[in-house]
Amino acid sequence: MNKTRVLIFGAVVAAAMIFGGVVGATVLGKTTLTSVSAAITAASSSTAPFKSNEVAAHETGETAAQETAENNGTFHAGGPGGGQSNETATHEAGETAAREASEKS
Repeated sequence: MNKTRVLIFGAVVAAAMIFGGVVGATVLGKTTLTSVSAAITAASSSTAPFKSNEVAAHETGETAAQETAENNGTFHAGGPGGGQSNETATHEAGETAAREASEKS
């Protein structure tokens, strides 16, 4: 290749890169990506107080201690790890004392 062709080829490549950068910035600037990240930030920094479950069907099956814990925000459904509790008669019947102790800790 001679020098002129190399310079023209380099200029075309540079122009294509600049054009691609402008188009990319324009497209990304018009997306909702920034509003989504702002919404996530706003949701994670929300300081809304804990609201206990006050449905009548739920209230009939809970103890006074559970209601107090729900109202002050310290109730953790299913025990320390959260989730569904395994404190059922069927589960407890087949459990050793050591296993029960490990679940309580």
